[in-house]
Amino acid sequence: MHTLNSSKIEIATFFLIGIPGLEHVHVWISVPICLMYLVAILGNCTILFVNRTERSLHAPMYYFLSMLAVSDLGLSLSSLPTMLRIFVFNATGISPNACFAQEFFIHGFTDMECSVLLVMSFDRFLAIRNPLRYSSILTNARVAKMGLVFLVKSMLLVLPFPFTLKKLTYCRRSLLSHSYCLHQDVIKLACSDNTVNFFYGFFVALYMMSDSVFIAVSYIFILKTVMGIGSHKERLKALNTCVSHICAVLIFYVPIIALASMHRFGKHKYPVAMILIADIFLLVPPLMNPIVHCVKTWQICEKVWGKLGLK
Repeated sequence: MHTLNSSKIEIATFFLIGIPGLEHVHVWISVPICLMYLVAILGNCTILFVNRTERSLHAPMYYFLSMLAVSDLGLSLSSLPTMLRIFVFNATGISPNACFAQEFFIHGFTDMECSVLLVMSFDRFLAIRNPLRYSSILTNARVAKMGLVFLVKSMLLVLPFPFTLKKLTYCRRSLLSHSYCLHQDVIKLACSDNTVNFFYGFFVALYMMSDSVFIAVSYIFILKTVMGIGSHKERLKALNTCVSHICAVLIFYVPIIALASMHRFGKHKYPVAMILIADIFLLVPPLMNPIVHCVKTWQICEKVWGKLGLK
């Protein structure tokens, strides 16, 4: 810490938190956490490798899965350093600059995943509603451009975060609420005016959550289209193509909604539950998405087993 003036001391180190009350077993908790990270990173890298090397998978749906894998990898690698430091080495300190960089990447890849899940719902609607024109509307070139737009848009959206946070003065508390840095968590430590940060952070949160509304609207149209199909067997076949995407949406949004609800109604009643849900938010989606898509998409499953030399 260093002195600002005679009455204030500016904080030079933030402190993250593991699981309160279980600090003595953090090293044991680190074992499943490390395994989850390992499986998540290997799973998403496998999806990217298979989609890249198999020409039969060079189609819009698989490109979207690759984008989802990239965002999941980004989330995993963004939170990995502090999670391992806390649970393996019991080192909770982090410099402000490192904290600002981490929250930039976490929020950026979170927004990218929201965008990919949204466009995947449009993809499913188009495939069910107008299958004959699907390949002519969603060409590989258009999908590639969409992926680039998502990446640039997500990074530009959260680019102001580290710069505006760096301008604030932190002199109240130094303890953050999670095992990684989040924008809404950091601004609470500021003792200078953070009005701009608060409202811009609120805007970004609303922008990200609006994607979930459009996903819901997409599925309303999908259900309407499916109910118009005469054959019961064809209706089930059409809905089955959406199962893996629905699972990905639930895996991603349920922890976010639960965390937001607890922040609003049970912040002081269930602090440990909030920390666990926040960790689940960054651990489970990158872990489960490759598994779900390999299980439900037989083309990917077949190619993965083929790469492993198994039938």
